[in-house]
Amino acid sequence: MTEAFQQLDDRLTLGWGLRIVSPKLWLAAGFSILVLLPCVWHRRIEAGDLGSHLYNAWLAQLIGRGQAPGLYIVPQWNNILADLAFTWLGRVLGLVAAEKIVVGLAVLIFFWGAFAFITVVARREPWFLVPGLAMVAYGYTFQMGFINYYLSLGLAFWVIALLCRGRTGDWILGLLLTGLVLSAHLMGLMWLVGTVGYIQLARRMTRHRWILPIAALLAILGMHLCIPHIYRTYDPVGWQVYNYVGFDQLVLYSHRYRALAIAVLVLTVLIAVPEAIRERRSSEFWGLVRMPLELWIIAVFATAMLWDDILVPKYAIGFTYILGRLTSITAVLGFCILGCVRPQRWHAVALAICAVIFFAWMYQDTGRINKLEEQAETLVNQLPQGTRVIQMIFMPPGSRIGATHILDRACIGRCFSYANYEPSSRQFRIRAQPGNSVVTASPEDSEAMQEGKYTVRAEDLPLAEVYQCDRTDLSRLCIRDLSVGELNGQGAYIPQY
Repeated sequence: MTEAFQQLDDRLTLGWGLRIVSPKLWLAAGFSILVLLPCVWHRRIEAGDLGSHLYNAWLAQLIGRGQAPGLYIVPQWNNILADLAFTWLGRVLGLVAAEKIVVGLAVLIFFWGAFAFITVVARREPWFLVPGLAMVAYGYTFQMGFINYYLSLGLAFWVIALLCRGRTGDWILGLLLTGLVLSAHLMGLMWLVGTVGYIQLARRMTRHRWILPIAALLAILGMHLCIPHIYRTYDPVGWQVYNYVGFDQLVLYSHRYRALAIAVLVLTVLIAVPEAIRERRSSEFWGLVRMPLELWIIAVFATAMLWDDILVPKYAIGFTYILGRLTSITAVLGFCILGCVRPQRWHAVALAICAVIFFAWMYQDTGRINKLEEQAETLVNQLPQGTRVIQMIFMPPGSRIGATHILDRACIGRCFSYANYEPSSRQFRIRAQPGNSVVTASPEDSEAMQEGKYTVRAEDLPLAEVYQCDRTDLSRLCIRDLSVGELNGQGAYIPQY
């Protein structure tokens, strides 16, 4: 058995990151095409903040041509990879093509990065988990449009696989890719460093191995106690176990997704528990499952100990939705544990059925958002070129995904999304000077405009508002001009939370 594992290790050595799927390239190509379908089944890719990233790529082009007075670009070393790609490709091919190419590549990087990571840790190619990984690839993190973080995580999966199973060439490639991880998002780099360090230490600890996970948990607890003394924190996660084991990634646009997430959770238990019982006396099995199980427990504990919103002084707004970002990691680690199980045909069939339901619902919901954007585009086309516009658009009750950026993409080439939060947040490379005519420089004003609490000033005019004008039909949008002293959102649908 030990020799068989050694042969498997040799077969799965990544060798510059390509050998992992080379015996079954035809299968990998087929799955890649299927995984990319959600990127092309509508005119636009619906993914929350994605519209804002594309809009700001257009603003970057205007800044370069001197057509956005009061806006400027600052040097920045992280949270920029996707934005740079959108800007460069948008300049060469247009933003419509850039959207499809960059997001499609991001999905493939995340999906196959998770596949490679599981293969290396579980020592088995997890083809039966492909439907589950596809759902996570289009889960909450993707739907919210956290594209830089999403890219950093996908690249980090690849780097971990390279560094933990590779040879000299794999280490060189892994270290080079680490620079891309950092340029995408700092959280991806933190996950990468912590995981590689933990795996390397675990391999070297031949005695008292049990100390390592305990030390990791204590370090996380120490961070939990120290962070509030350094930064302002909001929205503690608490002990809502369901919310941070990873399956919340499947809960998106309505309550029906929650039932599907619970079904997938039950399914994973039905797959894992019988195998654990059968292999309860197998040192090979428990030696294999120990690493992903420890990493999953540590990741779940880290999610439970952190906050959903941390205000870092250098930024004007908090770093938010931390929980939803971290559960992408716990979800992949959960599937990594399943990767240690001997696959059976019913495992793949059951996961495939769940995936078909998931993507059918996602197709319907993102299609409705596409129609909202088409309406917004039609409405702003009626305005004079360069008009400032704000929006009051909300998703129906039960949705975890917001509609904050529906106007942004519709405004590209036509108008200015005046409430766009990126420049005023100081978290991105585009910044705004007070008094500019393109976007508000105040994060408080941006938030007020999106909530219907902003009183229009003379310097804001001319200013228009796109809003949901029929409370019984949230798919209907209207547009109107705002006047000085008026509170925005009058006559608009505003949900009561």
